[in-house]
Amino acid sequence: MSADLGATEPSGADGAVVEPPAKSPWGALALLSLGVAMIIVDGTVVNVALPSIIKDLDMTFSDAEWVNTIYALVFAALLINFGRLADIRGRKLLFLSGIVVFVGASMFAGQAESSSQLILARLFQGIGAAIILPTTLSSVNTLFTGKSRAIAFAVWGSVIGGMAAIGPLLGGWLTTYHSWRWVFYINLPIGLLVLVLSIFFVPETKDPAARRGADPAGSVLIGAGLAALVFAMIEGQQYGWIQPTAPFSLGALTWPADAPVSIVPVAFLFSLACLTAFVIIERGRNAADKVVVLDLSLFGLKSFRWGNTTALIVSLGEFGLVFVLPLYLQNVLGFTPIKSGVYLAFIAAGAFLATPLVAKLAQKKGSRFVVMVGMIFEAVSVAGIALVVQPDTGTEIIPLLFTYGIGIGFATAQLTGASLADVPLEESGQGSGTQSTSRQIGSALGIAVLGAVLAVGLGAFTKDQVSQVPGVTAEQADQISQAVRSTGGGAITELRATPGSEAVVAAADEAFVSAMRLTVGIAAIFILFGLLSASRLPPGQLHDPPGEPELEPVAAGSA
Repeated sequence: MSADLGATEPSGADGAVVEPPAKSPWGALALLSLGVAMIIVDGTVVNVALPSIIKDLDMTFSDAEWVNTIYALVFAALLINFGRLADIRGRKLLFLSGIVVFVGASMFAGQAESSSQLILARLFQGIGAAIILPTTLSSVNTLFTGKSRAIAFAVWGSVIGGMAAIGPLLGGWLTTYHSWRWVFYINLPIGLLVLVLSIFFVPETKDPAARRGADPAGSVLIGAGLAALVFAMIEGQQYGWIQPTAPFSLGALTWPADAPVSIVPVAFLFSLACLTAFVIIERGRNAADKVVVLDLSLFGLKSFRWGNTTALIVSLGEFGLVFVLPLYLQNVLGFTPIKSGVYLAFIAAGAFLATPLVAKLAQKKGSRFVVMVGMIFEAVSVAGIALVVQPDTGTEIIPLLFTYGIGIGFATAQLTGASLADVPLEESGQGSGTQSTSRQIGSALGIAVLGAVLAVGLGAFTKDQVSQVPGVTAEQADQISQAVRSTGGGAITELRATPGSEAVVAAADEAFVSAMRLTVGIAAIFILFGLLSASRLPPGQLHDPPGEPELEPVAAGSA
């Protein structure tokens, strides 16, 4: 089974193969983290650039949501499969392949001339990211042991939390001083650097005992189920939640506007059917000892079960919030992209400040304690943002963004380790893929849910507020509300440039603030539910998972 492996490759007690690292696993961790940073930044770097992209490519708000959600959706749907493949074929090989796919898709995205081209490019970026992320986490889980693993997980998790927040700052700077296209082009030099250095400094790890085979039915069902669910959440405002409001067409499929029911509830039912069938099929394959996309038996581990549940729920609030905040900052407060990025950078500052405190606190109090403290910071901060947002909000929002970042730094860094603490090493690819999938599902649903809440709120509140402005007819109020809703508030910026529209702009600003408060309040509720879920995590500290091989780093050439 492992005849292709060199005789000098050391192996652990469970047969896991580790190529002799160049010098230290910490150098490999730096490169793996840089690869993770690139794909995580790309999940949020677009947010600040969205108003410019919407205007340049003449996109609708629904298109804008798809630019972000298609990335997270494909990311989520493929993570587990690539996690398993990495265990079999080699994590380094998959990591390098993912970098190539991601960099190529980034070049395509930067050259996009329409919303459909950009969405397609983001789809391929999602494929590349799905290859990269689980390979990095399972590599970290394999290369580090004991206390070193706790520190490595803290670094890896903090990169995720911090880079998600740095994305808006980078996107704002690139959009202001160059072009929104550079939020994608920036991946080319970074990706090439990671690609070249990883060839020499990242050791190959694989599990020759990992089972071969595929689960095509499971792969199709989970992908189709998640896609239908996100489609329904995003497009409900476009095609009607119950009754059709517009015709839908995709290739040969046509759903007329005079149908008795909208395509949206049908998509919800289709999603439910696919995901239910997925669970049934996976249970059957597990019982028959066949290869599965998702090993449901891992959810028998309390740490894994509640860690994944918490990751999904918290991501609903975290990523959805980072999606809607730039729209408020630019369309209501009138910030430039770079100023929006500077404000949101305080989230990153809080996350990085928390990083050196996490590992020591986790060793003393346990990972559950750290995760819960972080989520309390998040919930209080997000609730505070909902209270202070106004049409003329100033610097008073900055401390709340900073403490929100502290919460991310605490919760994200330890949640990964807490989820995988009891997962056997031979299942690290499956476990890390599942844990990352939970985050990405939460991210996609968070953008879809909070984006839908914001859009519906914008339409309703704008129509109500603008209709009260003297001289505005009901028809004009309806037209303005539709424009504000479909552009995610971008129409307010255009109204500002229209002479004599001060009263309408003030009403639209108030409407956006009302919709923003509702949206951010729901994000806070998601985080509170995540806090309740985190309370079910085991209280213990991180430890080596069962079956951990005791591997000592071997200097290159000394084997």
